[in-house]
Amino acid sequence: MSPTRTRWRLSLTATALLAASFLVPAPVNAAAEDVTAEDTTDYAITVDPKTAGAKIDDTMYGVFFEDINRAADGGLYAELVQNRSFEYSKADNGSYTSLTSWAATGAAKTADDDGRLSPRNRTYLALDGGSSVTNSGYNTGISVEKGKVYDFSVWARAQGRSALTVTLQDADGELAEARRVTARGGWAKYTARFIATRTSATGRLGVAAGSPVALDMISLIPRDTYKGHGLRKDLAEKIAALDPAFVRFPGGCLVNTGSMQDYSEASNWERKRSYQWKDTVGPVEQRATNANFWGYNQSYGLGYHEYFQFSEDIGAMPLPVVPALVTGCGQNRAVDDDALLKRHIQDTLDLIEYANGPVTSEWGRKRAKAGHPKPFHLTHLAVGNEENLPNEYFERFKKFRAAIEAKYPNVSVISNSGPDDSGSTFDTAWKLNREANVDMVDEHYYNSPQWFLQNNDRYDSYDRKGPKVFLGEYASQGNTFKNALSEAAFMTGLERNADIVKLASYAPLLANEDYVQWRPDLIWFNNHASWNSANYEVQKLFMRNVGDRVVPSAATGTPSLNGPITGAVGLSTWGTTAAYDDVKVTGADGTALLSDDFSGDASKWTHTGGGSWSVQDGQYVQNDVAAENTMVSAGDPAWHDYDVHVKATKKSGKEGFLVAFGVKDTGNYYWWNLGGWNNTQSAIEQAVDGGKSTLVTKAGSIETGRAYDIDIKVRGRQVTLYLDGKEWGSFTDDKPAEPFRQVVTKDKKTGDLIVKVVNAQAADARTAIDLGGAKVRSKARVTTLAAAPDAVNTETATAVAPVTSTFSGVADRFTYTFPANSVTFLRIKKG
Repeated sequence: MSPTRTRWRLSLTATALLAASFLVPAPVNAAAEDVTAEDTTDYAITVDPKTAGAKIDDTMYGVFFEDINRAADGGLYAELVQNRSFEYSKADNGSYTSLTSWAATGAAKTADDDGRLSPRNRTYLALDGGSSVTNSGYNTGISVEKGKVYDFSVWARAQGRSALTVTLQDADGELAEARRVTARGGWAKYTARFIATRTSATGRLGVAAGSPVALDMISLIPRDTYKGHGLRKDLAEKIAALDPAFVRFPGGCLVNTGSMQDYSEASNWERKRSYQWKDTVGPVEQRATNANFWGYNQSYGLGYHEYFQFSEDIGAMPLPVVPALVTGCGQNRAVDDDALLKRHIQDTLDLIEYANGPVTSEWGRKRAKAGHPKPFHLTHLAVGNEENLPNEYFERFKKFRAAIEAKYPNVSVISNSGPDDSGSTFDTAWKLNREANVDMVDEHYYNSPQWFLQNNDRYDSYDRKGPKVFLGEYASQGNTFKNALSEAAFMTGLERNADIVKLASYAPLLANEDYVQWRPDLIWFNNHASWNSANYEVQKLFMRNVGDRVVPSAATGTPSLNGPITGAVGLSTWGTTAAYDDVKVTGADGTALLSDDFSGDASKWTHTGGGSWSVQDGQYVQNDVAAENTMVSAGDPAWHDYDVHVKATKKSGKEGFLVAFGVKDTGNYYWWNLGGWNNTQSAIEQAVDGGKSTLVTKAGSIETGRAYDIDIKVRGRQVTLYLDGKEWGSFTDDKPAEPFRQVVTKDKKTGDLIVKVVNAQAADARTAIDLGGAKVRSKARVTTLAAAPDAVNTETATAVAPVTSTFSGVADRFTYTFPANSVTFLRIKKG
């Protein structure tokens, strides 16, 4: 996951190309009938059951867990106390102190000295007699349920004896009977048990000292966790209900950002480190703390052992990701330190031993000591995440792979192709992966619903003899049903190409509604409730109905786009100030459509974005360096077949500038983004109803103070771009956003044919289905997801949910009407 994309993604509400505002009825099950040439149907699906299609691996669909959006602390990790070890600091977030989430009365202060609990748990709390602290938990507070048991623990050190009074209450009073523990002598762990007498989501945990005492690791965890392994039950159950084949963890940008040093005196206790697995195992009070890349602290209470345990608990393959010593996610730096590289490679070998080694081995013994003597059966491991320096990354990847293959030849080592679905980084990475005969390449992309509807055939043309694909992160830009529909349409293409795409996982998995860094997300929650997104329902339907083999099939589709690209022109900035001059738009026949040298006012331009625009010294200048998406536009939305000329100068800021064309309105346009992604690359992006997709991308930066000549030639649906008189690139936008997609698979165990159809349009699709002579029963089990395109699931309303029914009209040839805006799975039993 790349934050350099976040600036585009998070500020936009993604919507699909095809929309309808009405609710969709339950499935329309047509009566059984033979299909003749005279029948009127919208679509036809032809199945070839006699030909064996691609085998679908058991690992096809899984989940990706990253500690983003408070997915771990305050999320899947069941700990209810925030900042339990007083390790929060400004290294994590500029607003943090060691007492964040704590309120103190009397003499209470934190200390970082030799009296600490352990070297890796460096800060503790000192309370004088008569003093107390109260923790506010996450979201609205500490959430408890009447009759449930909650386990309290604290590490304490006292000279002599100190009586501690522990309370659990909210604004209305006591939530459980107060408990008392007595601390004495050096550091020791003390425990107590609460039984909630009321249900509340606004609880507070208080600890009061009768005499001076040092405290650390103040904890409150529900007794009732998922399979007793310390994870929040409702969230774990929702993940388990997907029936994922694998769990990719722990990231993401957590893996390939920050320092690659360890947490030790030698590194001056470096807080901004990449996620390193040895920090996260062993007793929780001895685990290191770290600054989370996404702007908060991560306690590592949920660490590698817990990830392995959770994967086992839900029957999924563990798939860890380790740092490759090339930072990404906007940092983009190769670490040149051979000794450090060797240490990380050895750490990776030790990780495999921790997962798979016998109890007689060093790390296998530590796994057993943690309560799991049996191996975790690690078979796949990824090195790196979205590195934007492909050559530097691959040089290091090869060393990791060689070391792993030499000692653990049965472990598959996964490479990656950078942060985007195309472009120079992607192309270079794939070239290196092919040349080195890599087993599998991890691809990531976050695009608009339009892109997903257009690119169902993405993997049709991949080299069948080359590396396989792990689609480790993907999502369209929203949690509405139209987003889920576009993803479902794309997934039919993943299955059709199951010989190429071996693993796929939507991302991200979890989001706490009060701590969001990234949208969209699969499962949403707060401190007392959780709910499934529309996207979740699509993922669940596909994961639980995969099948073992593709049955070749074909369907009629939408004709290619014929009309020309139309629209006005626009200027914009993102995190920069910039000046524009000499704007000219000329028709293909030489007719002047627009000319503005800004010698007067800017009355021809309409300001639809943010920022501050004004005419200064004969230029049109955007003056707010912090503003994003500052679009101004001019011209006629009906314009087509024209040439655009603009002179643009970056004045200050972190990015370059943007020139738009084909502008229909604020959510529909193309723009040439020059110096985007922290001034590291340029791209053509297309916005459709607010959701963006990248059509062309190239590495490069924009100089401050230099005037650039920009020319854009639009002819029909082809666009050619020129920078300072030289052709920069071109593209043809003629792929239809096909709303009707399908795939057919077969379940070997049951013999079922599974016909999976996505109808992402506002009209029912009456469809002739020819099963090619397959012997089938007349009844099929039907699961349908159907809703209004803009429907969204929330804590209190579930607009998108599966409906099951029975269809009795199955025959060798029959018709079925697929509802508007729907995903339908027909499970047809063999006859």
